[in-house]
Amino acid sequence: MAISKLSKVFIFLLLVALLAACGGSVAESSTDSPVSTDSSADTADTSPTEPAAEVEAEPVRITVSGAFALFPIVSLWAEEYSALNPNVTFDVQGGGAGKGMTDMLTGAADIAMLSRDPRQEELDQGSFLVPVTIDAVVGTVNANNPYLAELQTQGLNPDEANAIWISGEITTWGQLLGTNAAESINVYTRSDSAGAAEMWALYSLGEAQEDLVGTAVNADPGLAEAVRQDPLGVGYNNIGFSYDQATGLPLDGLQIIPFDLNDNGQIDPEEDFYGTRDELTAAIAAEIYPYPPARALYLVTKGEPSPAIAAFYRWILTDGQAFVADAGYVLLPEARIQEALTLVEE
Repeated sequence: MAISKLSKVFIFLLLVALLAACGGSVAESSTDSPVSTDSSADTADTSPTEPAAEVEAEPVRITVSGAFALFPIVSLWAEEYSALNPNVTFDVQGGGAGKGMTDMLTGAADIAMLSRDPRQEELDQGSFLVPVTIDAVVGTVNANNPYLAELQTQGLNPDEANAIWISGEITTWGQLLGTNAAESINVYTRSDSAGAAEMWALYSLGEAQEDLVGTAVNADPGLAEAVRQDPLGVGYNNIGFSYDQATGLPLDGLQIIPFDLNDNGQIDPEEDFYGTRDELTAAIAAEIYPYPPARALYLVTKGEPSPAIAAFYRWILTDGQAFVADAGYVLLPEARIQEALTLVEE
């Protein structure tokens, strides 16, 4: 009579055990290949047997460090991926893009979260970049600023940002708004090496974070809090630290400084897309909001990623993209996703 595949496997394993007990050996064989039997095999007990227990996958721990811009979405991706792959666990830490790159290049982390373009010296040390999403940096002001209405009507352009954050030529609200207001503009910037700071410097017609002036505060949350506590303060933050994740509105105590994109001295209706996070991300996706301070965000390894990390990357670039919009980020264009997948699969 016919012998089921499961019975063949059982007979093969039984032969291995008998020969091993007699000091014999059996050559490796596919369990799908025919197993020789005599007539007695047809009368053997072929009742169902318990399947062998599945071999558990080797545990994998992936450490991630870097940009606050990526911290919320990478934390979410890590949680979802671990739910699907319980053998893979993550340790995700913020600290700024510079710290993440240093941690990755020195072996203190497996992956760096990068929110700026890489430095040449980082590329020379083997940095391998994979784009995963897009977001932006926005200018922020205290919600109780006495000149908020005028600022939101007039907006900000790169020359004005330069005069506030780089040259220091504009020091009062009257100078910025063309009034006689004498109160000082209290300027805040980042103290840690940050992609957000570099993007803000580039928007402000500078070249690097080091060009920015102001009271230096550590990290995205710290900078947001400094402006929230100062009615005359101005700063900048990644979207995830400027808008409330639950409501999609600007964080309590903060308002967003709109950009005068056509430089006509006022915010026209088509330039007014800061009321909710979804309005802003739609403008970024449509490339109405300027690049910089919008930019692609990267995950970086030293050299090509390991198989475990490459598998994580592939999931991010496929199924993981379903979490991007709800988390307040912008999807990569499909062509760029395919380029990234090809890069990971090479």
